[in-house]
Parts: sequence; C-alpha cells; structure tokens
Amino acid sequence: MSTNDSQIRTVQVTRYVTPLREGGSLPAIVEADDDFLYVLKFRGAGQGVKALIAELIAGEIARALGFRIPEIVFALLDPVMARTEPDEEIQDLLRASGGLNLGLHYLSRAITFDAIVNDVDARLASQIVWLDCFITNVDRTARNTNMLIWHKELWLIDHGAALYFHHSGQNWAEQAVKPFGAVKDHVLLSKATELETVDAEFCRILTPERIASIVALVPDAWLFQEGSTDSAEEQRLVYTRFLETRLAHSEIFVKEAQHAKTLV
Repeated sequence: MSTNDSQIRTVQVTRYVTPLREGGSLPAIVEADDDFLYVLKFRGAGQGVKALIAELIAGEIARALGFRIPEIVFALLDPVMARTEPDEEIQDLLRASGGLNLGLHYLSRAITFDAIVNDVDARLASQIVWLDCFITNVDRTARNTNMLIWHKELWLIDHGAALYFHHSGQNWAEQAVKPFGAVKDHVLLSKATELETVDAEFCRILTPERIASIVALVPDAWLFQEGSTDSAEEQRLVYTRFLETRLAHSEIFVKEAQHAKTLV
C-alpha cells in the first residue's frame, strides 16, 4: 500500500529537538516540514516496526471509537541527521531509523493524567478499559497511565505496547480469544462499571469494513520481515482477522475485566 493513498499525512523530519528519555525506546520531539512538533517513534528502536504498527492500528481504532488521540503521521527521516547529534546512542538510533517512521502531534504543555487528582466518570473509564482489553494494551497502569490532560480534556497516547500477539510467535487465533489478564493492573479498572453497555456500543461501531480500513493504513515497508515468505497483504490479513475474532468474542475479555474488578 502506498502511504500517499492513505488517510495519514506524511511529513519530513527537519530537526531533532530533544529526546524523551522517560520512554524505553528513546522517542523524541522533532520538528517537521509543516512547522509542527511531533513525538517521533523510531523504527530502529526497541521492538522496531511492530511497535509502530501497534501504535498506528490501536491509535486509529481508539480514534474511530471517539477517543481523543493526537494526530498520527508518517514521518520520513533522513539518517544524515545523525551527523549533527553529539549523543552516540541517539546517533545510532537515527542511523537505524532512516525512512518511514511514525509521529504523533506533540501536545504542548499537556500534563500527565493522575488518577488521584483527575476525575473520570464510570462511562469513560469503562470505555478506556474496554479499548485496552480489546487491543491488549498492557501499558495503562497507575505507574504509567499513558493519558494526558490537554486543554482540560483527556487524551490517550502511547499504544506501541498493544497487540502484543505479534511479538509472541504464537498462533494469532489462539491469542485472539484469550482473556486479558493484565487488566487487573489497569489504572481505571475500579471505575469501569459500564463494561457491558460499552461492549454493545463499540461492537456496533467496529464493523469489519472499519477494521479493514484501519489495518490497510499500515505501510508495506513495515510489514516486510526478514526470513518471512508472507506478503504484506497476508500479514495485514492476520491483523484484520485477529481483531475481528477478538471482537466476536469480546464477552471473554469483558468477563475477565469484571472479575478482576471484584478483586480491586
């Protein structure tokens, strides 16, 4: 798939601004040729392009469900930028990340969500818990909420740890129908009292056509795996079928979340 045919804009990174060292894979704030700042997720970092695939698919699913998500863009990076970076670790990262990366619009002066300070009603809490169970996002805990308050509204960020089935090498069909045990550590679980209502609503929104259109956004360049004979389209089909199967069996992760909630 050509990125020019997608709904995602493509920008050219023009300046490396500063690393965000709280992230394990060294994301950074960069400036692009549209004069906006982005949080750049590098293809050469950590889990590589699979983290970018998860960020893109999970983020656009969240957007389709009505959550506030920073704009996601494809970000072209010229590895020559490494020449002007004094930090050797960052030099290596830039050299390893030439080509197509992923950026999220930088929410300037946003503050980190704090469950003690920031109130979330039962409906929104249930929606976020449902989303994270569906996309198997293990990274929404009290230690690392991956939520921001920007202009007094709640925004969801950082979904690179979602869809972890694609790291396991195990059968995707088996993974799709598994409960989401990590929900027990979800920062909003105690407030998620409307999961069944949300389940019915979100299952109606996420039609097969909508899921397929989101997965179709993944660039071919991120789907070619060394040693694999599967085509990019075959790999997209795995993501589509995983999500469709998980949605068709959503009662499994809803019941798991409800059970975990009784233990909180």
